[in-house]
Amino acid sequence: MSSAWLLPEHIADVLPAEARRIEELRRQWLDRARGYGFELVMPPLLEYLDSLLSGTGRELDLKTFKLVDQLSGRTLGLRADTTPQVARVDAHLLNREGVTRLCYCGPVLHTRPSGLHMTREPLQFGAEIFGHAGLEADLEVQELALDGLAAIGARELTIDLGDARVVRSVLAGVPLDAAALTELVAALTAKDGSTVQSIARNCAAETRAGLATLIELYGGDEVLDQARHRLPARAPIAAALDDLSWLVRHLRQSNPGVRVGFDLSDMSGYAYYSGVRFAIYGAGSTNALVRGGRYDEVGAVFGRNRPAVGCSLDLKGLTAVTPIAPPRAAVRAPWGEDAGLRAAVRHLRAQGETVVCILPGHEHETQEFDCDRELAAVGGEWVVRAL
Repeated sequence: MSSAWLLPEHIADVLPAEARRIEELRRQWLDRARGYGFELVMPPLLEYLDSLLSGTGRELDLKTFKLVDQLSGRTLGLRADTTPQVARVDAHLLNREGVTRLCYCGPVLHTRPSGLHMTREPLQFGAEIFGHAGLEADLEVQELALDGLAAIGARELTIDLGDARVVRSVLAGVPLDAAALTELVAALTAKDGSTVQSIARNCAAETRAGLATLIELYGGDEVLDQARHRLPARAPIAAALDDLSWLVRHLRQSNPGVRVGFDLSDMSGYAYYSGVRFAIYGAGSTNALVRGGRYDEVGAVFGRNRPAVGCSLDLKGLTAVTPIAPPRAAVRAPWGEDAGLRAAVRHLRAQGETVVCILPGHEHETQEFDCDRELAAVGGEWVVRAL
């Protein structure tokens, strides 16, 4: 019989040291986004399911926990991704005409983990730009992501680029239902050639050849040249390759230490990407640290089809690839009723110091703080001295 206090699989408490690191990361990313001009929004954790999943496709539906609202009797969803909510905020609540930059940070819930050691309760940070269809917005989001990762100490960054228009163009007109199409896209992402050919066996020969080629189109700069010669000569594919070339040139100018690669069959993430998409990896990470891309069509279901591009990441996952910060320096103080002592403690805390009062009977307990100084009575006054 299981213990009542055991948590569900892939759900965990976050203990003090890791919680401190996650909170520091949250503050760093929000401050970084603010430095780029992004405004903070806080969408609700749950909302009506039909609104929550509008325009996101089957993949997000399968990740979403559902429950019945006892007030209205309608089905609610616990968000599995915040991006559609932010698109709703832009379309219906802000309703601005010009460019809008929004960021957010909060928990999301997944019915299943996205990987073997992944949590089902990520703490998702994201940043979105609405109202600009040009590549300048794509570049700004990518540079924010790279800048943020570098600032928190992530090393050996690699950004993999692709474009949803390439896969969509190759698949244009295929005689597959939504479920089969989702399975095919997953097989393309996994480079599972046999499954791809099995699902596409009734497609046109040009489509089957294009799918087989897509699986091979990952690597360095040669990928773009190969794609121009080997993929079907279709205008959306040519436009996508031109856009990727433009972005790579600018990324290398601003981030010379970042490796740039391509994966034209990777459609990981949610099904609403409509253009350039990217994933960023770092030293020691097998899963992407940040994913993002353009999703111009999400706002259409809210009655306002605005250009949009953004990125998101799980702050909990970042703790595995960022340096462990040393314990925060603190002042150790005795507990006492002396008015001078209590005034000295308040003064130190008002100056931004961490003061740990040693409660009676617990003089030898340790914590995550590095008490390198103490508050001591010297000559009738309370002073701070080194330990």
